[in-house]
Order: sequence, then structure tokens, then C-alpha cells
Amino acid sequence: MNNDWEDRVAAAWAGFDDCAEDDAPAFRAVIDALVAELPEGSPLGPFEQACAWDSTGHSDKAVPLYRQALDGGLAEESRHKARRARIQLASSLRNTGRAEEGIRLLTPELDAPSDELDDAVRACLALCLSDAGRDREGLSLVLGALARHLPRYQRSMAAYARLLVEPAGE
Repeated sequence: MNNDWEDRVAAAWAGFDDCAEDDAPAFRAVIDALVAELPEGSPLGPFEQACAWDSTGHSDKAVPLYRQALDGGLAEESRHKARRARIQLASSLRNTGRAEEGIRLLTPELDAPSDELDDAVRACLALCLSDAGRDREGLSLVLGALARHLPRYQRSMAAYARLLVEPAGE
């Protein structure tokens, strides 16, 4: 899509934080109007609509739209948005009681090319792992992500994170 459309979507999202909870339908209507401008079949439409439903507390309505966007070629349109969609879909799956699906969706993202979403992948995956009763694995992911940002203790925190999931003596 063109930069003007992307700018208007970004502006709508920038104003989202100022919306009151009862303004959620109006916000979704703004997103729907922007989506209506897209060519039919564009994966950007269901992605933006999923984000709007998700952000207004309706993970159940977001899940099929994220899947539609991903199945419709969102990765070819934008690798970054496709990665966001997988993170957000996993979060929505967790919110709807399907944490194991979220784990299966996000685990491959640990090996994806690194970008600014790496920590979000780990944080969301940690939440899914925790909901699945795998708290030590989740804590390991979060500590490993945090270690890179610490001014000191990076090596020891990374080692502690690893030891949470590796048997002693390895």
C-alpha cells in the first residue's frame, strides 16, 4: 500500500490511546474505513482489523483475522507485520485459552532473523509457556531477553537463564 495510507493508519493508532473504552466501536470503524480503501484480498486489511479487535479487548474476534492475514500473504507484503501478527495471534490464542497453539506458533520465531521484535516474541512466548504450566522455560526466556539490556551481569544472567532449562552438569 502507499505511504499515505500507512501514515493514516499510523495516525489512527496514535490516537487510539486517547480513546475512551466506550469509543472502541468508533475506533474500529475508523480502521474498517481505512481497510475499505485496500484492494480486495489485501492481507493488510484483516491484519489491521485483527489489531483493532485485539486492542479493544476482543481476542476471540482477532484470532481468525490474524490467521486470514497470515494465510493471505502478509509475510510477502511485510515481514515485520507478519511477525507482529504471529506475536499478537499467539497472545490472543493465550487469552482465549489456547496457550499451546501460541507456543507452537512462536517457538519458530526464536530462530527467525533478529529484529526489534525479538524481546516481544520472548515475552509473549513466556506468557504462553506459563499458562501451559512451563514457568521455568518462560522465566528462562524472559531472563535471557533481559540480560542483553543490563549494564552489568549480562553473562551471569544469561547463564542463569540457561540453567533454568538445562539439566545440571551440561
